[in-house]
Amino acid sequence: MRPSFSWQLRSRSLTLGPRTLLMGILNVTPDSFSDGGQFLAAGAAIEHARRMLEEGADILDIGGESTRPGVATTAGPQEAGVTATEELRRILPVIEAVKRAVPDALISVDTYKAEVARAAVAAGAEIVNDVSGLRWDSEMPRTVAAAGCGVVLMHTRGRPEEWRGLPRLGESVVEVVSRELGEYAAAAKRAGIAHDRIVIDPGFGFGKNFEDNYPLLARLREFQHLGYPLLAGLSRKSFLGRSISRTGEPVPPELRLHASLAAVAAAILHGAHIVRVHDVAATREVAAVCDQILSCGAEK
Repeated sequence: MRPSFSWQLRSRSLTLGPRTLLMGILNVTPDSFSDGGQFLAAGAAIEHARRMLEEGADILDIGGESTRPGVATTAGPQEAGVTATEELRRILPVIEAVKRAVPDALISVDTYKAEVARAAVAAGAEIVNDVSGLRWDSEMPRTVAAAGCGVVLMHTRGRPEEWRGLPRLGESVVEVVSRELGEYAAAAKRAGIAHDRIVIDPGFGFGKNFEDNYPLLARLREFQHLGYPLLAGLSRKSFLGRSISRTGEPVPPELRLHASLAAVAAAILHGAHIVRVHDVAATREVAAVCDQILSCGAEK
């Protein structure tokens, strides 16, 4: 069973529950872990955006900074990483062009910077997808509240440059992530963000060791008690590459399609309302079958 919600965005609302929504990933970056550099040129990014929409993407998630393991961020101790100016230079032409070509396209901006979120929403984005759960930029909660947009609060332990040294959470992973996501959501509401604008994401791979990710997936349904829709981002993640390896070395991201589809199916059947994916066409078919299974359970 999967509860239904009405997710309030800037200019519209989305019904979440009867059908799994697909969030297509568009990385306008030179160094993302899976497709870095493929869509850095605006023309290539715009073409890929249109292709994902044609394949069935409900939302386009556009980001201009990689948060892969080990990368420095402007939120880190050295304040390195991509500046807001550079991030906007990468993503704004893509957002604007997609909105011109497909005016009703639903766009999410993948950023943890308030300046970037503000400009992206002004350009037509309806959702802010913040990997830090609004914690890495003190202005982000107020910015999202003022924008009146939807927001995805993702759970992250530490920052990308710290992840490789973090201890595993072990048997407490679900309880820790659930408690901290509840704290993120409570802080967002104190900043003026309405409950019905929030979606939560347990953050697979973000500060979690290999052993931590599978309990999160197996027990994803337990996050329903927080009272928010669930987003799962599992596509091409490194823990999947380790699981299917025959050599001891992780299978590279471009060869993780079938593992990604298996993980997506598990997430949907365990209650995910939205899945964030690279491979939209293939995932659409998996989601359609999973949704049929869920609908049979709902009829009993």
